Amino acid sequence: MKKRTKEILARLDEAYGTDYRCYLNHDSPWQLLIAVILSAQCTDARVNIVTKDLFQKYSTLEAFAGADIEEMEQDIRSIGFYRNKARNIIQCARKLVEEYGGEVPRDLEELTSLPGVGRKTANVIRGNVYHEPSVVVDTHVKRISKRLGLTQEDDPVKVEFDLMKALPKDHWILYNIQIITLGRSICTARSPRCSECFLSDLCKAEDKKK
Repeated sequence: MKKRTKEILARLDEAYGTDYRCYLNHDSPWQLLIAVILSAQCTDARVNIVTKDLFQKYSTLEAFAGADIEEMEQDIRSIGFYRNKARNIIQCARKLVEEYGGEVPRDLEELTSLPGVGRKTANVIRGNVYHEPSVVVDTHVKRISKRLGLTQEDDPVKVEFDLMKALPKDHWILYNIQIITLGRSICTARSPRCSECFLSDLCKAEDKKK
């Protein structure tokens, strides 16, 4: 591992610790899967508000599988793309019940075969539920990894593979958790506070503010 990358990870560990934490509230793997589907282009805070009532109303995976789509749309209406997400959630729940006995699979290909589940969602499940080393590329990870010079790519899958090469496996999941925290507090998308950033001297962003 390159010396600079090692230093980046050491500073992230020092600043944010090495505890694994998931920002989406859930009590089971299938609840986390539904929460992650809902979280696409939506804040975790908004998802947690919605799922608090949603998981009480639909307390089992079978309840989601048998839900009325128009009613589900109303249940999640405050979340972006609610129509597509309602359809995907119901279809995903049905497939889990009918083909997987209600269990969320751990295999990447099986996960991405589920309605509404892409690589990012699959890697969140693999990392948080099954503790499989997985690189999760969300908007924070893509943006900040480019600023740090760990990738030059824009495509999330290419970013994922670059990070798999650059980072040791024991930091694949942790890096995502730490970078989300950094992206929300310091290295924000619109106006990064570079003067406050503990990675500023290691950052390669051209618009870095001194």
